[in-house]
Amino acid sequence: MLQYAGLLKRRVRGVQFHIELDRERDGRWIAEIVSLPGVMAYGKTRQEAIAKVEELALRVVADRIEERKTPIRRSELSFACK
Repeated sequence: MLQYAGLLKRRVRGVQFHIELDRERDGRWIAEIVSLPGVMAYGKTRQEAIAKVEELALRVVADRIEERKTPIRRSELSFACK
């Protein structure tokens, strides 16, 4: 059962990713970007889970750019916290 649920927003210029956060009973945090299938990561802390899911999201976006599935220019990629 989840003890904590939260939602963060990260913006990639023109594209907004929502990071969903949950905390499990054992204390681990899980972060997920639902709009990118399979992009989820665990962390010992909230910050670690966020950092890991952002890293994975960037890899997925880079793969899509390389495969030309996503029309995003490399120069437009950045994350910003609100």
